[in-house]
Amino acid sequence: MGVPARLAERMSMAEQHEYLRGKLSRGAKRSAVSRRGVLRGGGIVTAGALGGAGLVTAGDSALGSGAPGGQQLSPTLVASPVRVDGSLVAPFGRHLAFGADPKTQMRVSWQVPFAVKRPYLRVGRAPWDLGKKIEAEVRALHTPSLSKELPEVDQLYLHAALDGLRPGTTYYYGVGHDGFDPTAADRLATIGSFTTAPAGSGEKFVFTAFGDQGVSYDALANDQLILGQNPSFHLHAGDICYADDSGHGKESDHYDARVWDQFLAQTESVAARVPWMVTTGNHDMEAWYSPNGYGGQSARWSLPENGPDARNAPGVYSFVYGNVGVIALDANDVSYEIPANKGYTDGAQTRWLARRLKELRASDAVDFIVVFFHHCAYSTSTHASDGGVRDAWVGLFEKHEVDLVVNGHNHVYERTDPVRGGEPTRKLPVGETTDPTRDGTVYVTAGGAGKKLYDFPVPDSYEGHVDDRDSVRTFHWTESRVPDPDRVEWSRVRYTGFSFLAVESDPGASGRPPSLDVTALAESGERVDHFRVTRRAQ
Repeated sequence: MGVPARLAERMSMAEQHEYLRGKLSRGAKRSAVSRRGVLRGGGIVTAGALGGAGLVTAGDSALGSGAPGGQQLSPTLVASPVRVDGSLVAPFGRHLAFGADPKTQMRVSWQVPFAVKRPYLRVGRAPWDLGKKIEAEVRALHTPSLSKELPEVDQLYLHAALDGLRPGTTYYYGVGHDGFDPTAADRLATIGSFTTAPAGSGEKFVFTAFGDQGVSYDALANDQLILGQNPSFHLHAGDICYADDSGHGKESDHYDARVWDQFLAQTESVAARVPWMVTTGNHDMEAWYSPNGYGGQSARWSLPENGPDARNAPGVYSFVYGNVGVIALDANDVSYEIPANKGYTDGAQTRWLARRLKELRASDAVDFIVVFFHHCAYSTSTHASDGGVRDAWVGLFEKHEVDLVVNGHNHVYERTDPVRGGEPTRKLPVGETTDPTRDGTVYVTAGGAGKKLYDFPVPDSYEGHVDDRDSVRTFHWTESRVPDPDRVEWSRVRYTGFSFLAVESDPGASGRPPSLDVTALAESGERVDHFRVTRRAQ
């Protein structure tokens, strides 16, 4: 059921979507779609109990129907509602995300493996007082068998929106449905908590970031290390779970929707208490669900809806936490290397980015602007740099003095010197300080979250392993998809290993300027890199 390689190389994401839908429809006329039986037996039913097997969707009014983005699923492809005793069905895969205003809005998402009656969220100011009950929205997602080796899969994602929260306040919550009450004595261990952003911008806080995670022991280890940083939120720069292991839409792709179940179960220990703010990578374009490939993302995540088009570009949004403005972008829209979705917003994303950067830089409450997206503006590893990102966005970053850009895509850690006009303005060794108003923007590739690692064309250079070689032979992708050779001097720190970023924002006081202390930590806990970003008084 995959798109043949000879076609995928020439097809946009919308064309791949049309091909897959048409091929399955033709196949459905020739034979009935087979379905597995429902797991029956005692005990709690969870994703683990199913071993990652496909789930059974509901199609009745109690749970809603249809696909995300308003696209209706064909009745021949949606299972009839199948229910089991709600007391035997445990929610799993909880993950949080901010709304557009982290001070007053939180979104809670989770899964159930079978249709349940009246799913809901309970929330309150104390774990013993979850008096407020909110009905959950259910987004059903069907994935047919896209290859001979894979089963068809049905998944149920539930979402609850919390608005009107108090700033700087800890809330407790539990998710449930008829037969499963999180406040019952034997279910209290399922209660989670979160804290909203402070009302002002005068408090220190930490956030973390990485990209290219997947499902692995190394990914799980990074999650646990992140939890130890006690971050206020986490940024995930795309290529989230690798259900599509190739990322090119080829016949050899192993697109397996069950990997999402495994990923969300793996991440729950952190994402159930730390808002997990994601954007889209090339492996997150899933052509079956919608013409732009983002129907699956819209079903699984509830993200801020303040970008240029929340329905069609769900990975593009922004928020302000304390003194930091954060912007999430979808680099699939501008990538020269992987053009399946190139231009899908028709320039709307870039126009919105220009407006949003101007607004954030004009705000007295915002000291720093952090932008994160998948494809690298500056990297020397396997995928190198994407000229589409440079052409579309780097000029805007420089104009509005963006303080830090975080990318994934290359499965390594790499950090540039401050860059302006494609060239380093000065060397920024480990432990030193830069000022973007004077020096330019620092770009970090933080793609060592858990997927198989890449290499560099030159030896690693990081704290404890110093290599003074400045010039690196690499390339960047051009609009014609031809790699153009580069000889660069901006690659300051390189590390081939699993790692993530921890960033502490200090608003400053008593004449001390605000600062971002950026640290890269290896899976072992070793400090790989650290530097400071500070801004002189305007």
